[in-house]
Amino acid sequence: MIRPCLTALAVLAALPAAAQDRRPSHCIAIAEADPAMSYVQLAAYGAPLPDDYTVRINYVDHATFVIETAGGLRVATDYTGFLGTADLIPDVVTMNNAHQTHFTSFPDPAIPHVLEGWARDGVAADHYLDLGEILIRNVPTDVRGFDRATVRENGNSIFVFEVGGLCIGHLGHLHHEPDEMQYASLGRLDVVMAPVDGGLTLDLPTMIRVLGRLRSSVVIPMHWFGEYSLDRFLAGISEEFEVQRPGAGHLEVSLRTLPDRPTVIVLEPSLLRDPE
Repeated sequence: MIRPCLTALAVLAALPAAAQDRRPSHCIAIAEADPAMSYVQLAAYGAPLPDDYTVRINYVDHATFVIETAGGLRVATDYTGFLGTADLIPDVVTMNNAHQTHFTSFPDPAIPHVLEGWARDGVAADHYLDLGEILIRNVPTDVRGFDRATVRENGNSIFVFEVGGLCIGHLGHLHHEPDEMQYASLGRLDVVMAPVDGGLTLDLPTMIRVLGRLRSSVVIPMHWFGEYSLDRFLAGISEEFEVQRPGAGHLEVSLRTLPDRPTVIVLEPSLLRDPE
């Protein structure tokens, strides 16, 4: 871990003071939520956030989310080139290429930062992007080949977004349980987007074990193909996690509003459109 620490120090030294205002995250959740808090939010994509430490997570479709920060940064995960009808050029997009529904070969050249999560020429993806308000890093994992027997090393990345004191993780197209080094690199994820199809990615018992190991306060299911696969996951995890389905396509969250019990919050896929 010497390289990331040195990189971080070098980046911070080069940034102006205003860009160093990000509330530091150590991937440790603080549970101070009001038990009566409702996750049904009136605000939606593009609306101002209530404070500097609140983050909005919009579930667009499949494995694509748009994370909005209070300072106006927008990050799209597993970006396929389409987010809806909103006039939006994300500041950052992350991608994985296990399947075509997780990346695009032709991202808009106007996007400032395009982070590929797969290895090129045998070299694992290695991202540590500090934009002041948000820090984005990745932990590479392997993927199965299309024959389900061969292994493509470092073909996927778990992307971690540190913003507002939160540690938010997107597991991508995860095909195996992280090893001890990968768990250590991830740390504790306060919020995690997890693929729950139970077949194309991890089997459900292993995925549930991974989520328990990560000790996340909020789990947002993704990569589910209809109610049947989603319900199978919810039935399997409900003994350890509370389950909420607010009927919304987005969630606003901060350290202050994390639930005091690990909670699965089901967001409904909703393509982005400009605020009216």
